[in-house]
Amino acid sequence: MDTKQDGFEVVAEGVKRKILSYNKTIMAVEVHFESGGVGSVHSHPHTQLTYVLEGAFTFTINGKPVQVSKGDTLVFEPDVKHGTTCLEKGVVLDLFTPYREDFVG
Repeated sequence: MDTKQDGFEVVAEGVKRKILSYNKTIMAVEVHFESGGVGSVHSHPHTQLTYVLEGAFTFTINGKPVQVSKGDTLVFEPDVKHGTTCLEKGVVLDLFTPYREDFVG
């Protein structure tokens, strides 16, 4: 699978992301999902804010489902297990603090 297209990195089937801007304290990432695309359950030491720009999603946060759609916002504390399944093709804006070194390295 080609992992780069139009400035986006393909991270999973039906999921691609583009780093918009960052410095050592904050990072903005645009993530596009096809319907059925999955962001696997994971955790990281960063605070994350997710703003739904388009579409509908079911997030799993510490094992509990939360359904969100356009205009909704979620905040994930550091080390909280979370993931998502896209219910309706969409886009989210993820903000991380500090920045995700693993995304640029």
